[in-house]
Amino acid sequence: MARDHMANKFVYIVLAIFLGDFGVHKFYCGKTKMGILYLVFCWTGVPAIIGFIEGILAIFKPADAANMIWV
Repeated sequence: MARDHMANKFVYIVLAIFLGDFGVHKFYCGKTKMGILYLVFCWTGVPAIIGFIEGILAIFKPADAANMIWV
């Protein structure tokens, strides 16, 4: 079972949309294994598409008072 992590909403969205191909948003929120997986497959372009989608989905996640979201 995957554990959830807290991340700043704005930073996570920017990283996911612009650097999602390299898994930077995964490294940022503490999911190192997923970040490495994104990095290994970055040459396929698939992580870029997934990262973009994750960034868009994060826009609609509710944030707490400190602008943190669960990812």
